[in-house]
Amino acid sequence: MTVNWFPGHMLKARREIQENAQVVDMVIEVVDARAPLSTTNPDLPHLVRGKPIIKVLNKADLADERETRRFISFFQKNGIGALAVDSLRGKGLPDVVRAVERVYAPLAKTLLEKRQRVRPARIMIAGLPNVGKSSFLNSLAGKRVVKTGAVPGVTRGRQWIRIKEGIELLDTPGVMWPKVENDEQGTKLALLAVVGEKAYEDEAVACYLISVLKHRKPEMLKERYRLESWDGEPGELLEEIGGKRGFFLRGGTVDLNKTARAVLEDFRKGGLGRLTLDRLPDEGNS
Repeated sequence: MTVNWFPGHMLKARREIQENAQVVDMVIEVVDARAPLSTTNPDLPHLVRGKPIIKVLNKADLADERETRRFISFFQKNGIGALAVDSLRGKGLPDVVRAVERVYAPLAKTLLEKRQRVRPARIMIAGLPNVGKSSFLNSLAGKRVVKTGAVPGVTRGRQWIRIKEGIELLDTPGVMWPKVENDEQGTKLALLAVVGEKAYEDEAVACYLISVLKHRKPEMLKERYRLESWDGEPGELLEEIGGKRGFFLRGGTVDLNKTARAVLEDFRKGGLGRLTLDRLPDEGNS
């Protein structure tokens, strides 16, 4: 399934990020812990002109804990500071503050040596739509400071937010790159609701998810949907799930579209347990 989604407002967001990079000291890129590579914006280092990037793996409560630790190690080995966060419960947020202070310390020292006032660290928050960027910012600030929602691109406008003495955050709209690199990446973005609903077909994405579960979490798939086995093709299993749920059209055929939406919703809300879609580069996608 090919997913291509780059609405016009994303062009404006890219320009804003380039402009805002001139007035910040570092960038926090929020990614989805279930797909840390697929939700990383490969254009961001260029857009922010080499400013330090701290990568926050948000929604860590929905991802496989072991895989999250491995991705954090992978990013750190590649010179990128990375942390796991559950924004809704506030887990990992103190670590983010400490990471910001560590990155800012050399600049603060330079200002002192020049006998200049040490101003607050200025940080830009960036990330793809619907990775939980606004929820992360709200949780970090300790109050509801920006509108949040499940619709990609809900954040609007520009806001400076002081989260504590010495740290100020600049929120920016979610930004998507012009071309999805491959079909599987696009399917993952659809599964995570990063792209808009019109950019993909529910059945195709649900079948991809079932295929992933068959290979990595077969017991989870079987128990959740009370399947006899997981040996069938994804489309056959989707039909069986719909039958078990009682999703029938007139004439007794299974409503595959309704079934697919239900399966996608189960995944997005964590009803299928912890699952990480991405694999480290040397592991492939099996």
